[in-house]
Order: sequence, then C-alpha cells, then structure tokens
Amino acid sequence: MCDFSLHAVRSRPAKVGDKLTTRMFNLGTRGFSAPEDERMAVCLLPGTELSFANDVRREIKWPWTERVIGFKTAIFRQINLHNRATHHDALEFPNGEVVLLTLLEEGQQATVLQLPATGESAKAKAQEELAVSFAEQSDWADAIR
Repeated sequence: MCDFSLHAVRSRPAKVGDKLTTRMFNLGTRGFSAPEDERMAVCLLPGTELSFANDVRREIKWPWTERVIGFKTAIFRQINLHNRATHHDALEFPNGEVVLLTLLEEGQQATVLQLPATGESAKAKAQEELAVSFAEQSDWADAIR
C-alpha cells in the first residue's frame, strides 16, 4: 500500500528481493523508491519484512529523539487507518517500536525479504487460528464445569 500522499506518484507493488531506497516524494512525504526509477514509489503490503543495509535512522524533530533506531530489520505496518488525513505507512521494529515511514531519513537502503501471505494460504492460516482459538475456548469451558 502507498500512503494517501503518494497517490499522485507513479507506483508499483514490491517484489521479494527489491532493493529500495527511502526517498522524499512531493512536499514532505517519504516512501520507498524503486531501484530502476527513483521517481517511482514502491508500495508495500502490511506484513512485508524488510532488511536495511545499516541501522535505521529517523529525522530529528525534537532534541530528545534518538536518530538511530538501532535495528536493521522491520515489518511494514499501516497505522491510524481511522484518520484519513494523516500518514499511515509505518515500520515496526523488533522491540515493538512503530515509526512512520515519512519520518525516516532519506537515502537508506532496504531489501524486501518476504511478502505477507495472501490468497489461499492466508485463508487457511486464518481458519487454522480460528479452529485453535475455538478448541482452546472449548477446553477452558470444559475445565470450569
């Protein structure tokens, strides 16, 4: 997915193995650019796993903000979906910290490691989780009788 502020920019979906670069698009919105064309945004699906060449860095907006996040891996997420007029694209780091993509420093290199499950495999996984959840509820209900 690409943030609403990137809808006027040419874009394409991410592929496993893509070498992406954080880039400033339009007036103040950052996203990932394609290796073949820096003016093309690459849109990620929530759950896409990324590996950065170096520890991820963010722009310093406040003196108490740490510039270096301290991780080289992240999972793409979409946040604040209830608010249409704000940025949604974010990265979740191994410590649980979530940082908006538009707040990252420009020029960082990342590789797409894995795309999220889609289609039949995602449906099968959801059905399996539902079955496990139901089984756990049934066991718990039997235990209290």
